[in-house]
Amino acid sequence: MTGGGAGGWVLGADSGGSGLRVALAPAADTSAALTAASREPVRTGAAGIEAAHLLEQLLPMARELLRRAGAEAPVALAIGAAGMATLGDELRAVLPGELSRELGVREVALAADAVTAYAGALGQRPGAVVAAGTGMIATGTDLTSWRRADGWGHLLGDCGSGAWIGRAGLEAALRAHDGRKGGSPALLARLEDVFGPAPGLPGLLYPRTDRPAVLASFAPEVARCAADDPVAAHILSEAAEHIAASAAAVCPPPSAGDCRVALTGGLFGMGDPLLVPLREALARQLPFARAVSAAGDPLAGSLTVAAALAGGTLRLPQDPRLLVLTTTLTDQTRTGSR
Repeated sequence: MTGGGAGGWVLGADSGGSGLRVALAPAADTSAALTAASREPVRTGAAGIEAAHLLEQLLPMARELLRRAGAEAPVALAIGAAGMATLGDELRAVLPGELSRELGVREVALAADAVTAYAGALGQRPGAVVAAGTGMIATGTDLTSWRRADGWGHLLGDCGSGAWIGRAGLEAALRAHDGRKGGSPALLARLEDVFGPAPGLPGLLYPRTDRPAVLASFAPEVARCAADDPVAAHILSEAAEHIAASAAAVCPPPSAGDCRVALTGGLFGMGDPLLVPLREALARQLPFARAVSAAGDPLAGSLTVAAALAGGTLRLPQDPRLLVLTTTLTDQTRTGSR
């Protein structure tokens, strides 16, 4: 692959619970992308998401992609990061200058992963997108402002997410172990197959720094049991109601015109055990909306944002927490409305 065309090359990055993914594409055709990935999630410390750790992973991958493409520098870069809205202060302070110095990039967009998930799923059209994997967040816009629901993490929210489903399944398994009402012998059997004897689960889980991912790893077991186990089926039905409620909270009203709702993220790979009750819940809670397939994933969304930024066609609204644009001119960096 050589030559980025008249629009040059753009970089996109997606930082989430399973690691960091990076893509390089011509601004004129973001479908023709080169990609690289790291399996190590970017660390979060006392000051929030660690900029140094993100750069430690991002820069080598970006340079290798530029080398493979025969490109010198990208004209724009967009990063979507889980936790950007609440834990991204260090990223917003450090990344624009470092990316300019290290990669020569002029235009930088720093976004919550919900925004890049939205851009990947619906592009720059109004609507609502639910992004669900280990966590869950719903984002909507009428192209004037953003609305978000949930995304508060596994301790305070992410209701209906993989971590939420997994935790509910493990709780039902432990209820069965104790002989309490509401327990599931089927889920108890799956817990012991996956983690070992039930009494040892707290010692395995609580010291882990990746507890949300460990909880989410049990969600597929809940889905496997749902056909024959009413407790597991109820957990997925309740998850569907939570997801639909978040979508309803952010979807533009009927007066805003055609409202599209898209689902994106690994959680929906569970298939019918979750999708059937979710379709029913969306039909009840959002009867005026139209469910559509997501056009692409959050990494594709980061390229969509970068290409629009490079071409001056970005319509998605800026927000100090959800989407911040920075232009770097020589040695000066200025941030604000564009």
